[in-house]
Amino acid sequence: MASPEAVAQGAPVAALADFVRAHPRLAVLTGAGISTGSGIPDYRDADGEWKQQPPVDYRDFVRSLAVRKRYWARSLVGWQRFARARPNAAHRALARLEHAGHVADLITQNVDSLHQRAGHRRVIDLHGRLSAVLCLDCGSRFTRAAVQWQLVHRNPAWRGVSAPAAPDGDALLAAETSGFDVPACAACDGMLKPDVVFFGEQVPAERVAGALGAVREADALLVIGSSLMVFSGYRFVREARRLARPVAAVNLGRTRADAEFTLKLSAPCAPVLEALGDALGAA
Repeated sequence: MASPEAVAQGAPVAALADFVRAHPRLAVLTGAGISTGSGIPDYRDADGEWKQQPPVDYRDFVRSLAVRKRYWARSLVGWQRFARARPNAAHRALARLEHAGHVADLITQNVDSLHQRAGHRRVIDLHGRLSAVLCLDCGSRFTRAAVQWQLVHRNPAWRGVSAPAAPDGDALLAAETSGFDVPACAACDGMLKPDVVFFGEQVPAERVAGALGAVREADALLVIGSSLMVFSGYRFVREARRLARPVAAVNLGRTRADAEFTLKLSAPCAPVLEALGDALGAA
């Protein structure tokens, strides 16, 4: 595998620049690998296997108070670091490419809103945003910051607890959580859940339709930092190939779609995207 410096200077980036020039209406799909440079861990290793236990399952969350207590306790701790995350060079480079007219639509599997904070304008948040919380009973929405205040207010002993970061605002917490007090909806006393798609939950149909429409209108698809191991992301590669659209990828390690790529760079996202922007004159 090439070093970041070699990738930034060598033929792979030139090939990717040629790919972008040849397909002026580009759809981009991003995954967790683009946000690791912002201090947000990813889920999978270089072989596409889980690094830790899979994230909380939607059915377990809605059926079990114990699961909800464990989730919200871990989230109380993890949110403090997650909320401080800032866009990294990869996010900024993609925003540059959009502003220069090379990217038509960006579909992200991430829930961190870092693309928008980097200045990207046309973003489809496939799995939602962790900055919002939804009541599953009445549909009311709240900011995650407001719910964080409630979590700390109800559980003051947890205020100073720290634990290693896990993906998407989670924390690797070993503490007992049976006594954790989970807040309810302020409007109806219903069940609160982050407004994101949990493992085992369906992506809203209208969101999928919008993302598929972006792929269909594009000349090609570029995948950045995703192993594509879950179907919610892989479906867009399948759709691009069904339409005979070429697909390029920048990702460290194996992906589910390696055999389907026209071009793949096995390299970190940031140096490749920065070099790509330079090669294309994206100011």
